Amino acid sequence: MGSKNLKKKGGRKGKSFSSNRDPFFGDESRKRRKVEDRVVDGEIESDEEEDGFFGGASDGEEEAQGAVMEEETEAEARKRIAEDYLKKYRDIARKDKEERAEDGEDSDDDDERDGQKNSLIAQKLILEQQEDSGRVRRSLASRVKQGTRGEFRLLVKHRQPVTAVALSEDDMKGFSASKDGTIMHWDVNSGKSEKYQWPSDEVMRSHGMKEPQGRARNRSKHVLALAVSSDSRYLATGGLDRHVHLWDTRTREHVQAFQGHKGPVSCLTFRQGTSELFSGSFDRSVKIWNAEDRTYMNTLFGHQGEVLTIDCLRKERVITAGRDRSMQLFKVHEESRLIFRTSAPSLESCCFVNNEEFLSGTGDGSIELWSVMRKKPVYIVRNAHALLTKDVVSEPKDNGRIPNGNLENGHHKPENHHSSSALSWVGAVTVCRNSDLVASGAGNGCVRFWAVESDRKDIQPLSDVPLVGFVNSLAFSKSAQFLVAGVGQEPRLGKWGRIREARNGIFVHPLKIS
Repeated sequence: MGSKNLKKKGGRKGKSFSSNRDPFFGDESRKRRKVEDRVVDGEIESDEEEDGFFGGASDGEEEAQGAVMEEETEAEARKRIAEDYLKKYRDIARKDKEERAEDGEDSDDDDERDGQKNSLIAQKLILEQQEDSGRVRRSLASRVKQGTRGEFRLLVKHRQPVTAVALSEDDMKGFSASKDGTIMHWDVNSGKSEKYQWPSDEVMRSHGMKEPQGRARNRSKHVLALAVSSDSRYLATGGLDRHVHLWDTRTREHVQAFQGHKGPVSCLTFRQGTSELFSGSFDRSVKIWNAEDRTYMNTLFGHQGEVLTIDCLRKERVITAGRDRSMQLFKVHEESRLIFRTSAPSLESCCFVNNEEFLSGTGDGSIELWSVMRKKPVYIVRNAHALLTKDVVSEPKDNGRIPNGNLENGHHKPENHHSSSALSWVGAVTVCRNSDLVASGAGNGCVRFWAVESDRKDIQPLSDVPLVGFVNSLAFSKSAQFLVAGVGQEPRLGKWGRIREARNGIFVHPLKIS
């Protein structure tokens, strides 16, 4: 042990990582885990090669890794977390027992209470495990009241189109960003908002910011994406300046600028329950960061076009959609990926339903339901946000079946619908956590609610709520009490259309659950 410590002191200082290193996944440990994963992993494999999935380490990095102690395995991490969780509750129970002993209460009653508490702890752990695995879902779609739809109410105004919106874990605070670089922190109930102030260039450089490259002379503050951590402590933003910016939500101060992307940062997401941050970029890569340690962790490769949107649940699985008309499911721990290709002209949005299913919004106004067990969508809602050119009542035809065995709904005659316009692009799709309730938005003048039925593998329409403008971002509250929408006069990633009568801002719609 002593020689190992001496080697560490001589090799490198501390345990921090620079943005140019990737010590977690060295070539030697990666090869060892790949052999194990090929034997253990029984899920379907992608037709694509796994080469190039992760960035390789240099010779210097391999030498440095020799000085780093072997990292904790996933099984060991689960065991440690479970033991800490049980220890916390048992410590609370022990203190209660000691207090009752001081008061002279009966020991038989204590034993009975201890048994009840252990049972409650076990039930809580089982329920959390089932929710994380997607086996337990709340049935909210059937309980949404249809007669009291109401309308969206303007909560916060922005000067420029809103590009992203997010909610804190307790649903009390919201965060939004717009094309002019404005980042706002607002109260959900009152709508009272406060702006985040960008620091000076000198402070930004001290936080890791690089100087503008190429022809650029000034740093662009145009924000395209944001995400908030599960503990609501950190807010991450990204945009045209090619950096991932980390903010402290308690003080609203800038704390770090992660460099490494060679193109605009287009999407961000935190892994639920952790400080692990994923960023997608126009440079076709996905990078992994640790917000707590403020360090770079890894890079995922695979897309042949710009990465547009990203989502992640509790598992180390990331779903991304890109300009190459493909969605890629990265299994970070297994170091593998699955590729799903759409027949639609483009992909605009995607999100997880659970660990085994996910949704995508396309450029032809359709919504697709996917399963990790199939390379084609299991259900397609055609013309979900298409523009009607005539007064037509949509009715299913031929039981909604199409030749490849999938399902679709509505009329599909060119004279009835117009889906080539940017107004019909499904720019936002979201799922209420651990439920079957879905919302989608485009620029056709409404937000639509859907019910995802996993057993039947289909999507059923619930209701439409009018909302003028391009719906660039949507977020359900965890309690399923409301839905917030980020709206702009222009689409999130460009100026392919403009709705002058739209109001740039954050809109909220209350949900009434029976």
